[in-house]
Amino acid sequence: MSDIENPAVEAPLDPEEFERLLDMYDVSFKNFAEGEVVRGTVLRVSENEVIVDVGYKSEGVIAREEFRGEDGQINIKVGDSVDVLLEKTEDKEGYIVLSKEKAEKMKVWDDVERAYQERRVVVGRVIERVKGGLAVDIGVRAFLPGSQVDIRPVRNLDSLRGQELRMRVIKVNKKRGNIVLSRKAVLEEENASKKRETLDTLEEGKVLMGVVKNITEYGAFVDLGGIDGLLHITDMSWGRINHPSEVLNVGDEIKVSVLKFDRDSERVSLGYKQLKADPWSTATIRYPVGARVKGKVVSLTDYGAFVELEQGVEGLIHVSEMSWSKKVKHPSKVLTVGQEVECAVLGIDQEAHRISLGLKQVEMNPWAQLVEKYPVGSKIKGKVRNLTEFGAFVEVEEGIDGLIHISDLSWTKRVKHPSEILKKGDVVEAVVLNIDADNQRLSLGLKQLATDIWDEFFSHHKVGDIVEGKIVRLTNFGAFVELAEGIEGLVHVSELDEKRIDNPETHFKAGDVHPMKILKITADERKIGLSIRAVKQDETQRDLATYRESSGSDRSTLGDAFRAAQARQEEAEKE
Repeated sequence: MSDIENPAVEAPLDPEEFERLLDMYDVSFKNFAEGEVVRGTVLRVSENEVIVDVGYKSEGVIAREEFRGEDGQINIKVGDSVDVLLEKTEDKEGYIVLSKEKAEKMKVWDDVERAYQERRVVVGRVIERVKGGLAVDIGVRAFLPGSQVDIRPVRNLDSLRGQELRMRVIKVNKKRGNIVLSRKAVLEEENASKKRETLDTLEEGKVLMGVVKNITEYGAFVDLGGIDGLLHITDMSWGRINHPSEVLNVGDEIKVSVLKFDRDSERVSLGYKQLKADPWSTATIRYPVGARVKGKVVSLTDYGAFVELEQGVEGLIHVSEMSWSKKVKHPSKVLTVGQEVECAVLGIDQEAHRISLGLKQVEMNPWAQLVEKYPVGSKIKGKVRNLTEFGAFVEVEEGIDGLIHISDLSWTKRVKHPSEILKKGDVVEAVVLNIDADNQRLSLGLKQLATDIWDEFFSHHKVGDIVEGKIVRLTNFGAFVELAEGIEGLVHVSELDEKRIDNPETHFKAGDVHPMKILKITADERKIGLSIRAVKQDETQRDLATYRESSGSDRSTLGDAFRAAQARQEEAEKE
């Protein structure tokens, strides 16, 4: 059989033709160079390797792991087209060495360089915080300095971990593998554009949406679109706010009203509470004086407790309005923050946004019942709770004290301090002298339990009576004389002797007993005016009358009577 008849036998190749084809084969591989990215087709996928045909004289081998996706799966199959990097034209086994990962990185670097040249925005995910800034994945690892993260300094860079950011490439060095990014540049450009639009439409009274950008102790800065406005803490709520964070959080999208806008300085003052009706505008209708209301204690001070009646409306319960009977030293003794209370409206000042509340007014006033329970003149018992220089406080009922003034402790004894008669803890009986329910004062008397010795004295003595008294104190204006236990009178200096005495202490001394005449009685003031001189004058008159009777003469003089009296005295002394 000839070669033509048997197709299985190839005809011998012309040597010149073979040489020409061989040259063509060699030329077709001259375009392949190490370090180039070429496109290939997957021929086979084994347990550890992927065989790829890139049109070279031999296939390439790529590790199977390079095809593992973010989901952890090997995403490759026979027939897929892939871009690979030709690392080596032939290894010891005759395969060319390829890399899918390096090809992708080469493409990323090319894209990064083009983005840098064209000033395009790139998107990357924050990997971790590193020294001086953040590491960002934009296909390859890049560096975002802390100063370029935002327009304002970011205190917590770790909070950006995992976030996708829009940035601009500001520096690239492929040989050293360095890429520097800036998010700040992108934000500044975006804000500049937004700012122009916002400024064109911004005006006082306008209501618009904004995003809370930053919170301070005095307020919050709200991004209105390229320009920030200040929302002061006093314009956040009609009610009490201790810190802006109680109302807002960074990132909140809120509706605000433009209160003031200075186009030259680009300063904007915002209002949040102004979008709601002022609850104080109708407070007098909802909280009339005398009404009982309920609220929550929101704050305690030394002088009272603030009670929130509704959001934006608070009232003050003064410490003096917390109890009828107890003296409250501090509101914390009665109330606690967060407690729900019922109270009465005592007064309201709508313009000043003030409401006065009373806690004790919702209960029965024990002082109002005191007049009926203990009428004046009735006797009561109580325990001595406290002693002062001016008297003793006696607890009549729980929280109700009565005062026994020092002057009402004894009729007869001159009391310098209540402790001379009473001591703390004593249970005593006393007489009700007066009740002042409005001022919460109860006056008691201890001496009133006994008969008034002054009344008894006045009932048995009158002006002109001669009494015997003992000098107890001498002054430059006279002598105080004790007439009976607890009863004193005054002998004026002019009534001590018939002769003028400038210094009573030279002629009289304490303890001397003299007869004296009552010149004046003032019962209401417990005062008695006495005279020793008047007694002596009466005796002289009696002696004169006696002398005249004995001599039978009506012409006897006062001197005769004096001499007769002196003679009788001498005779008495001799006896």
